[in-house]
Amino acid sequence: MIPLLATTPVPRDLPLPLPLPEGVLIVLLVIFFLVHILFVNLMVGGSVLVTFFEWLGRKDARWDPLAAAIGRTITVNKSLAVVMGIGPLLCINLVYTMQWYSANTLTGHAWLMIVPLVIVAFLLTYLHKYKWESWSHGGWKWLHQLVGLAATLLLLFVPLIFLANVNLMLFPGEWEKVRGFFSSLSIGNVLPRYLHFIAASLAMTGLFLAGWFGREGHEIENTPGFTRPELRRIFYKVAAYVTLAQFVLGPLLLFTLPAAGITMQLYVIIVSGALVGLLTLWLLFRELKAGDERIGRSYVPICVLFSFVVLGMGSGRHVYRQAALAPHQAEIKERTVHYAAALAAFNKQRAAAPPAEQTPEQLFMNCAACHAPNVKLVGPPLTEIAQIYAGNPDGIVAWAKAPGKKRPELPQMPPMIHLGEANLRKIAELMLEKGKAAQ
Repeated sequence: MIPLLATTPVPRDLPLPLPLPEGVLIVLLVIFFLVHILFVNLMVGGSVLVTFFEWLGRKDARWDPLAAAIGRTITVNKSLAVVMGIGPLLCINLVYTMQWYSANTLTGHAWLMIVPLVIVAFLLTYLHKYKWESWSHGGWKWLHQLVGLAATLLLLFVPLIFLANVNLMLFPGEWEKVRGFFSSLSIGNVLPRYLHFIAASLAMTGLFLAGWFGREGHEIENTPGFTRPELRRIFYKVAAYVTLAQFVLGPLLLFTLPAAGITMQLYVIIVSGALVGLLTLWLLFRELKAGDERIGRSYVPICVLFSFVVLGMGSGRHVYRQAALAPHQAEIKERTVHYAAALAAFNKQRAAAPPAEQTPEQLFMNCAACHAPNVKLVGPPLTEIAQIYAGNPDGIVAWAKAPGKKRPELPQMPPMIHLGEANLRKIAELMLEKGKAAQ
């Protein structure tokens, strides 16, 4: 086991059973995450392209309807992104409970603001979508663009919070340095990972839109000024050139990764993904050179190759996370075992020791919730008890063992047999003493 830094927090775990075997949860985590991140990519990348194309539409009117058509896909993709995010969130909570919740706590207010920020972003997205026609006339286009820009910036910021959390959970030895969200951005390599995510979002969105607007079912009159092959070519270019940029951003991400999770298995996955990515890139540029009648024929193979690249990225993320957190998880497991053994020894020692005799005041705590010195609670005050049972503690003991019901508006006192005859006698004498003193 690799020893951790002395300042690394190592909490003990609660030895509760998982609902599924850990291996199954890990497989589900990778699969659910990839499905979720697909729609996040389409939502974020689509928002960026809508903002950019709407700005181009101020000088060339044909870009504005295209931006509007892309905008109609965002609201669907954002709903799917939210729904599909439940699965990976549940799995990561179960498999990496200690690290995940620790990162949530350390990023503080930013993590708590995710839901309000998402709500505002979605409302702005719907406002931008449904006010496109009415605000495009009468001098309100600037406001429409401002709403779209605000929604895009929020949709860009929320993934940064998630990414900072997922990154922070990998490095328990750095937790002592964190003083909120912005300080967490200096841990690990958050910014290279974020740039890689943004590029992936644009590449995935470009590939998706090349198929969406290039399909036979697309009503071309919704994007006047563009032919179907032109639309394919536009979005193929987005996918191709951004993927080309990933061959710069990918090595930047790899070489800035802290050494904690670097393994030979990770290198194999990354190199394999890069080779498939090169083949994908070659097909994309071959498509761009094809004539209008042939462009799009390699769309399905490109999507299949992209899927393998994405699967490699998701698997690589998990391999790195597993290696980075293995020492911390081992330390937590060891501490949990030691705590359980110490607790068992303490309980055994306490069970073997003779019970300490309780004082009358300690025993009276069993009665204090219902009997006050001179205030009527659920039961009568001690002053009243002292008058009824003056000089007769045995009468109080008899009543406590088999109480009746005198007040119909209040519940009946439960029997106190479990305290034992001797303890009930101590309580009775103390009641009489306190009740007489309070009179």
